[in-house]
Amino acid sequence: MDYHAPKRAVNKLLLHYAGRDRRPVFFDIDAVCPPLRGLEQAFPQIQAECDALLAGRVNMPRYHDINRPATEISATTPGDWKVYMLELLGHKPAANRARCPATCAALARVPGVLQAFFSVLDPGKSIPEHDGPYLGYLRYHLGIRVPRQNPPYLRVAGQAYTWREGEAVLFDDSWPHAVFNQASEPRVVLIVDLPRPLPLLPRLVNDLVLWGLAAPLYGAKVMRKADQYNGDLF
Repeated sequence: MDYHAPKRAVNKLLLHYAGRDRRPVFFDIDAVCPPLRGLEQAFPQIQAECDALLAGRVNMPRYHDINRPATEISATTPGDWKVYMLELLGHKPAANRARCPATCAALARVPGVLQAFFSVLDPGKSIPEHDGPYLGYLRYHLGIRVPRQNPPYLRVAGQAYTWREGEAVLFDDSWPHAVFNQASEPRVVLIVDLPRPLPLLPRLVNDLVLWGLAAPLYGAKVMRKADQYNGDLF
C-alpha cells in the first residue's frame, strides 16, 4: 500500500502511538481481531478456490504491474510474484470475486478489511528486505499452499516465521521484512490488511487517510489496473 504524501505526514503521528522502536513485530490474532479466525475455519474452501484458480491458469498480474512502487522488491529477483485481488479499500472486482465466493464470504465476516488478495510466489522466488510504507495497518497471512520441502519463510525485524497450510500470522510490515524461498513449488498465501489498533484520535486520522484519501485515489488506481486481468486466461 502506498499513500505518498498523506501517509508520510501521518506516519510520524502513528509511530508515536504504535510504540516507535519498541512496537510489536507479531500480534495476537485473538486479541486484535478474533473474526480473522473465521478465515482459518474456512481454510478448506479457500484453498479449494485458490487451487481452482491455479489449475485453470487464471491470469494474475505481477505485483509490480499494478503497484509500480513495488517494482524494486517484486521485479529484482528471479521469478514472478503474482497477485489475485479480491478487495482494496472498498473496491471489489466482481469478476475475481465471482470465482472465490467462499473466500469472499469469509472475508465479509471480518470487520475493517482494507485489502485482501492471494499472493503467489513462483518456485524459487524470494523477496528482498523492505518495509511497508505506512504504519496504519497490520498484515495477516493465511498459508494456502506451502511446499513441504524447503518451506519458504518470512523474516520480520530479524524474527523468522515459516508458513504452514491452514495457519495464520499477523504482523507489522512496517518493520523490515523479507521472504526466503528456495522451494521447487509455488508458495501461496491469502493476505489481508487491517487497520492498526489505535486510540481514538490517531484512529480517526488513520481512517481519514485510508478511507478519505487513499480509497478514492490509490485504491481506484490499483483496481483499474487489476481489472485489466479479470477473466483472462493464459
